[in-house]
Amino acid sequence: MKLTELFRQKKSVITSEVGPVKGCVRLNGGPPPEFLQEALNIKDYVDAVNITDNQSAVMRLGPLAGSVLLKQYGMDPIFQMTCRDRNRLALQSDLLSACSLGIDNVLCLTGDHIKFGDHKAAKQVFDIDSVQLLHIARGLNEGHDMSGNQLTKATNLALGAAATPSFKPLDLHLLKMEKKVKAGAEFFQTQPVYDPRHYEEFARKTEGFGVPVMFGLVVIKSPQMGRFINDNVAGIDVPESLIQEMASVPKEQYKAKATEICIRLLKDIAPMCQGIHFMPFGWSDIIPTVLAEIKPYFPK
Repeated sequence: MKLTELFRQKKSVITSEVGPVKGCVRLNGGPPPEFLQEALNIKDYVDAVNITDNQSAVMRLGPLAGSVLLKQYGMDPIFQMTCRDRNRLALQSDLLSACSLGIDNVLCLTGDHIKFGDHKAAKQVFDIDSVQLLHIARGLNEGHDMSGNQLTKATNLALGAAATPSFKPLDLHLLKMEKKVKAGAEFFQTQPVYDPRHYEEFARKTEGFGVPVMFGLVVIKSPQMGRFINDNVAGIDVPESLIQEMASVPKEQYKAKATEICIRLLKDIAPMCQGIHFMPFGWSDIIPTVLAEIKPYFPK
């Protein structure tokens, strides 16, 4: 189902994400691969699952195949598409393919720089950016390609985009978000914020866009992960107090402490957003516990 339909029903939408395996997948009666099993474990708790597109520029199974596999298990995928690896021909072709294969939701992204990945000699494409990709995808929904040529049949995709609430200066980022809305973005999934006051400012300033915003939450699995994010990921600030809180417990209690932190944060932020997007990095099993605790805090 298209996420836009759920937002129209005033539902608080829940999504999570998984990263495909680094290998071929053929379903022949055996157990599903790990990324599909992770999605299946939360099937009853989420509305859709993002399939990442060579996340961190690490080569993996493509998101189109991953999305189709997810549908075969009865789940709604969100097909992530980045501009890093494809030119405008390939991007449009993949959008047509996604729609033809029954995929309803697409998240349009620029993509992580190749320097973060495992093929550092690869040539980056970046023929277009995420704003242009949204514009192209909206055109396909309207029945024409980027050059104005008519399609035999239009696509029917719900188009999403990313946002970074802690970007500084925030007003500059809001201008880009506004461009994305004008280009065709129908919902946003954000990068994480670990200070509710920062998200409150962001929520107040984006209210006028009239587009649902899902708060994105990266589950901090260890003190080391928090420090790595601060050192290497632009636009995300993990407070030192949170890192020290994780460090205050033994390693075997990291998951319980991470769950506690997620619950505390979402109790403050859930009333200010139209949904939650979890980025659990393999710890999707905490999602049912977190959702049970924060359910009363969701907007009705």
